[in-house]
Amino acid sequence: MAYSNSLFAQILRDIDKNRFRTLVSQTGADKGAKGFTSWDQFVAMLFCQLAQCKSLRETTDGLRVTCGKLNHLGVTHAPAKSTLAYANSHRTYELYERLFYEMLRTASALSPGKKKCFRFKCKLFSLDATVIDLCLSLFPWADFRQTKGAVKLHLLLDHDGYLPAFANITEGRVHEINIARTLSLPKGSIVAMDRGYFDLALFEKWEAEGVFFVTRIKDNVHYDILDSFEVPEGNAVLFDRKIRLENRKYSKPLRLVEVWDEQNEKTIELVTNNSKLAASAIAAIYKDRWQIELFFKCIKQNLKVKTFIGTTANALKVQIWTALIAMLILKTLQFCSKMNLALSRLVALLRLNLFSYRELQDWLDDPFETPAEVPPYQLQFEFGTA
Repeated sequence: MAYSNSLFAQILRDIDKNRFRTLVSQTGADKGAKGFTSWDQFVAMLFCQLAQCKSLRETTDGLRVTCGKLNHLGVTHAPAKSTLAYANSHRTYELYERLFYEMLRTASALSPGKKKCFRFKCKLFSLDATVIDLCLSLFPWADFRQTKGAVKLHLLLDHDGYLPAFANITEGRVHEINIARTLSLPKGSIVAMDRGYFDLALFEKWEAEGVFFVTRIKDNVHYDILDSFEVPEGNAVLFDRKIRLENRKYSKPLRLVEVWDEQNEKTIELVTNNSKLAASAIAAIYKDRWQIELFFKCIKQNLKVKTFIGTTANALKVQIWTALIAMLILKTLQFCSKMNLALSRLVALLRLNLFSYRELQDWLDDPFETPAEVPPYQLQFEFGTA
């Protein structure tokens, strides 16, 4: 059927405008604005992400050539390059940070849940950080090493739909442990992480809060074996033991599960404070931690978080937060689609069809279908003599 709004307009329509205006008021983002509102800025930056624009010029020109389609987006005209650059540098990134958490609620409600291989009902998270390299001469405020600049994106991934439950952007020098200590996780939840997060003070904090952790043990950590448990033959688990660390700062018993990594042909020692789950479940939890690495890979390959259209700290954070918002939108579209498209393929197809006029759900179910030129309900008129 004929449709009056583009796919991009329909995506923006699902964002609560009243709530957006409330966030603008709370953050003061529109203070001193003269014609170019925060909504205009958000539309431009989201277009930059979904259309994979390489520069400010490409972003503004891409909006200018839409031939009058901007009014459906709630935008009167395309911004000038200098106008968008100034807004990204001076309007606080906190607006987009808060909008991300608002939209996370909607995306979480559509989540299909954890994989069926996990039978436990408690929440499962993965915790990690990725370094985003920057040119030190262009980003002198992001000093990381002697000749290198960087920022870190710290992320807590919820395995219910593999959605980011928490994100933080810091300078590259900030250690991951400092961010992990600020997290407040639900009681009874499980968090999987690499051994870079092996910290006894952090473990003690989570133990007191009723949070379970699964991570790799460091090579220089010494422990005593208190007990050994039988493990079924024919799976990847080699040993299941109860241990106590020799370090007196953490005196509570822990569980050590040794697993054979067939892909890399080596053993992995996993330590956890969960004594109820099967050893195979502990191994599966750590294996599923790889999803956070795939998330980082996906966002770097399909969205704009490796090259930046602004050099100030605020402009960089605006761009990364809009990338995370775009990821929430893409994951939501993926949940609603019947075609089960890979995220990278969905990004490519959407980029080519942002201003196509089709019903969004029909497009998600079959983006390759050609809609009928004439709606079936429209009357046909024949010209001739009466």
